[in-house]
Amino acid sequence: MVRVYFDRDANLDIIKDKVIAVIGYGSQGCAQAQNMRDSGLKVIIGLRPKGESWKRAKDDGFDVYTIPEAARIGDIIFMLVPDMVQPAIYREYIEPNLSEGKVLDFAHGFNIHFKQIVPPKNIDVMMVAPKSPGPRLRETYLSGFGVPALIAVYQDYSGKAKDIALAVAKALGCTRAGVIETTFKDETESDLIGEQTVLVGGLIELIKKGFEVLVECGYPPELAYFEACNEAKLIMDLIYQRGVIGMLKAVSDTAKYGGLTVGPKVIDEHVKENMRKAARDVQSGKFAQEWINEHASGEKTLRDLMKEIEEHPLEKVGAFIRRMSGLEK
Repeated sequence: MVRVYFDRDANLDIIKDKVIAVIGYGSQGCAQAQNMRDSGLKVIIGLRPKGESWKRAKDDGFDVYTIPEAARIGDIIFMLVPDMVQPAIYREYIEPNLSEGKVLDFAHGFNIHFKQIVPPKNIDVMMVAPKSPGPRLRETYLSGFGVPALIAVYQDYSGKAKDIALAVAKALGCTRAGVIETTFKDETESDLIGEQTVLVGGLIELIKKGFEVLVECGYPPELAYFEACNEAKLIMDLIYQRGVIGMLKAVSDTAKYGGLTVGPKVIDEHVKENMRKAARDVQSGKFAQEWINEHASGEKTLRDLMKEIEEHPLEKVGAFIRRMSGLEK
């Protein structure tokens, strides 16, 4: 059974005199920086000069530096730029400015686990991973609560890396909700497997194929979109709020019976075996190497796949339905 840490388990004093350098000011960088500042910590931002993010961080009241300057000044360095650009930024700007005793913090373990970033032995390497998009992290903090998070320690040079991770999680508001300790390996692999088999890949394909079958059966595309896509959000909201059994208790008996008898025939052991294969590819490093190579070669495959989804009838009908619903103009 995992241990869950709360506010009482974390002490902000351990980092109150440290300078925290947040590298990147996107969704997570913006939210994490603001939450930590509001928790009383000294936060600076490291960015490439004079871009849009630079102005936004300045307008939000932060001291903004170039990435190497921020890495030199910072005691705790947050790597909050996209996974695929992290290794180059680390090698060029961060690594030359890592002196003994500094702390390198990640929100996802990909580059450490797959050894795209190999830090020196004389620093702490840890992870604090809020389990929500940045705007939700900020919203819940401002409301007086927080979102759950994962923490992990990869390298504990100081002997205090876990305490530092818990302090950071508290500054983000996450210990208000609860923080679970994990490892870089488990966080990285479970995240990739979940994204591929369920959260992104699985859901997209399930919705697409449900839409296609309804249209093939002669139902209007607009009706098919409502049944295969629109109502999926309502069901997921119920599961999020009440669990699977709570969702089942909220839908009709017809939906219960049909779903519970037919669902396992559609998402069957064959599908589960495909999921196992995807998991093995993540665990072996095969997927990571494929994605690293794809990024290095210009991401043509990804662009082609995005274009294919964009042109799918599901998306064309969806744009109409979203306008009709007032979600898009």
